[in-house]
Amino acid sequence: MQTFLTARMKRVVLILLSALYLAFVPIVTMAQDKYPSRPIKVIVPYAPGGATDIVARIVGDAVQKVTGQGFVVLNKPGAFGMLALDEMAKSAPDGYTLMVGNVTTNAITPILYANKLSINYAKDVAVVTNLVDVPAFLMATTANDFTPKTASEFITYAKNNPGAIRYGTVGVGSYPHYDMAYFAKRAGNLDLLALPNKNGASGVIQDMLRGDVQAAFLNVASSGSLVEGGKLRPLAVVNRTRLPEFPNVPTMQEIGYPDVGTMAWQGLFAPGATPKPILETLFQVVSKAMQLPETIEKLNKQNFNLVPNKSLADAKAWHADEMKHWENITRVVKIDIAP
Repeated sequence: MQTFLTARMKRVVLILLSALYLAFVPIVTMAQDKYPSRPIKVIVPYAPGGATDIVARIVGDAVQKVTGQGFVVLNKPGAFGMLALDEMAKSAPDGYTLMVGNVTTNAITPILYANKLSINYAKDVAVVTNLVDVPAFLMATTANDFTPKTASEFITYAKNNPGAIRYGTVGVGSYPHYDMAYFAKRAGNLDLLALPNKNGASGVIQDMLRGDVQAAFLNVASSGSLVEGGKLRPLAVVNRTRLPEFPNVPTMQEIGYPDVGTMAWQGLFAPGATPKPILETLFQVVSKAMQLPETIEKLNKQNFNLVPNKSLADAKAWHADEMKHWENITRVVKIDIAP
């Protein structure tokens, strides 16, 4: 009897072990799936057409070539980037929901709107790498016979017509807002009026084409073709050197304002709890994608400067420096933001 029970018990144990093994194998297989094994969703905190959207799509195409997996861009504009930050940071930390953000959304907003964020930015957002930085024009409209053709003429016009010049921004407290406010301060406390547009750079451009605003800091990627068409007039360029495509446009350094204007970076971010191995794999994938000749060609065509970080640690240090820089700028230049 004891032998029979023992044999029967052995069979029961074997059946149970087999069932556990069959249940466990899919888990092991899933855990060992090579990342990425399915499409990656990338949130862009602006409407289509601006620099951040362009960068996300160019880099996304390259990542798809490297990995064979889709890189799906989801545009989620509004609330100074907080909507996009919130969705990304609260997503599963598995490397399949990312965000391409810029100076405004991932440096200024976490400082100015810290009390409005539903996340702890420092804890809930992880930087993967910087991608590019973007030259910008100090731009004037040609609509309604706006006459200034140089930065000097613009300053003179503003001094002679206080309160008459409206300038466009992609939002209160955005880096173009700070750039123009700082320029106005440096140029003799010019009396300029900010007019934000919730539709991002494309909305500001439309405002300029209609003549609703007379000036703005606009990135070269989204406005260069309009300069070539004579619809907008660049007064200076925010860049380390003059641009080959616009050799007659002086740099901000050349017109006497070397510290005015932002080389607007575009970076890749992930939920803060994303495991380091996934972040490391993602970093390597994006780095490889950024080195593809066609990626370099496409980004250079947009006048973007390729500035990927050297490592995850380098990316973290870079982002920390950016946060310190903008903490200082927001103390120096006072902008009245909504309570």
